[in-house]
Amino acid sequence: LVPIDGEQFGSGFCELNPNSKIPAMMDHAPLTTTTTDDDDDKKPLRVFESGNILLYLAEKFQMFLPTDLVQRTECLSWLFWQIGSAPYLGGGFGHFFSYAPFKQEYPINRFTMETKRQLDVLNKHLASRTYMLGDDYTIADMAIWPWYGQLVLGNGLYTGSYEFLNIAAEYP
Repeated sequence: LVPIDGEQFGSGFCELNPNSKIPAMMDHAPLTTTTTDDDDDKKPLRVFESGNILLYLAEKFQMFLPTDLVQRTECLSWLFWQIGSAPYLGGGFGHFFSYAPFKQEYPINRFTMETKRQLDVLNKHLASRTYMLGDDYTIADMAIWPWYGQLVLGNGLYTGSYEFLNIAAEYP
């Protein structure tokens, strides 16, 4: 694991992730599915985008991803839900609520509504289970928790958002 300090915008990092975004990783010991002596099988494998990294590591180490087709599909549905939903929370709500150079009512209202809708989806789903798939901790939980779990705990992702979103009252 190598810390990144602005290096994701350099040409070297673009070889790892052409989109210049973190997270990204280089697996220097990838598992191969072939038995040839081809040099391509021995090359490091780049893996980028958070959902793909979680999926890749879960498959490589056979952990945190159910093998049963129904459970696996449910897990991947929630993983991809997070991938598609989190930009509304971070890039939408978080940006306009906390970081935009000046406050604008429409985008704050729009992304607040979407954030609350997503929190409601999670609140209803988790009302009767410990984790996204019940008793089993999976890559779906790993993807969802840093964004939504921290927000619901009021751990300062966006200053004042805990109160603004009325989290204590609406999302137990």
